[in-house]
Amino acid sequence: MPTVLRIGAFRFYFFSHEPNEPPHIHVDRGSASLKAWLDPVAVARNVGFRAHEIGGILAMVEDHRSTLLEAWHEHFG
Repeated sequence: MPTVLRIGAFRFYFFSHEPNEPPHIHVDRGSASLKAWLDPVAVARNVGFRAHEIGGILAMVEDHRSTLLEAWHEHFG
């Protein structure tokens, strides 16, 4: 489960056993977790983040999208 990025209390990572899914990133803070697609950036799943937090998380994903996509393609080929 490679961690790609940390911003404050947020950890951005992906699972190594998900190569057959479109590029995406998991974002955790404490016990809350969100899965976001990277192309286009959108919520795939959310557990624990409040609705008003999701926009900020997606903005962080969008701001670092190229880094996250590069890490995805580097890891999965």
